[in-house]
Amino acid sequence: MLPIVLLSVLSAVYAAVVPQLGFESHLPSQVAAGVQPLGKNVTINGVLTYVTLPKKKFDPKIAVLLLTDVFGLPSPDNLVLADQWAAAGFATFAPDYLNGDALPPDGLGNITAWAVNHGEAQTTPPLLAVVNALKSRGVKQIAVTGYCFGGLYTVRLVQNNTVTVGTTAHPSSLDVPIDFEVVKAQSHVPIEINNAELDTGFTPALAVETDSVLDDGQYPPGYLRRQFNGVGHGFAVRANASDPVQVAAKNGAFDTSLAFIKKHLK
Repeated sequence: MLPIVLLSVLSAVYAAVVPQLGFESHLPSQVAAGVQPLGKNVTINGVLTYVTLPKKKFDPKIAVLLLTDVFGLPSPDNLVLADQWAAAGFATFAPDYLNGDALPPDGLGNITAWAVNHGEAQTTPPLLAVVNALKSRGVKQIAVTGYCFGGLYTVRLVQNNTVTVGTTAHPSSLDVPIDFEVVKAQSHVPIEINNAELDTGFTPALAVETDSVLDDGQYPPGYLRRQFNGVGHGFAVRANASDPVQVAAKNGAFDTSLAFIKKHLK
């Protein structure tokens, strides 16, 4: 997987790197006591993966690949979110592309130190191992949905035409607009972004800059961005149940991504 290619055709001369945001920029876990994930951890091509399946009949040739934030599979919020995708009718796979070393959800971890051992060289191989295994098992269409840290890898998979459709919420670690210039230059995969008004990473200004590359029919495969006001980074994964603005934003982000994926599955 090439992180950035075809730079010679890019018109952008300035890029802003979207920072990774640590514990202080996320709500603590919002999963209610007693709520248990419905799926199970299995090993796929050597990679621990949370697998959750619909209760009703589903198409085994279609899969949702859920790429978590920095808190990974130990976070119950990520697992419950994966279950939500399964409830929507998709076999859902959340690989541990953090290699068993997710950022602690208690605020004790240092995002800067953690990031040193979680660059693309470390995280891409396990991700692609699961993608390749799914394809070898007969999965014909993969919809990727990435949150925060996982947003970078949604864009990478879109750039390289590895998946059928991609969605992301409050992505981090991207170069804007360069990463989206790469999408425009070489991809045929539709992409959708949910962003937050109060995000200090993928800010509204960077979202608008992304629009300047992909919006208004500039990207024929399909592009959609939806901004949710009154919420900040991480809103699509965790919402305070007593705050109707947060709840509506989280539900809205899921519904928007779901509709986009359904529209663009072949």
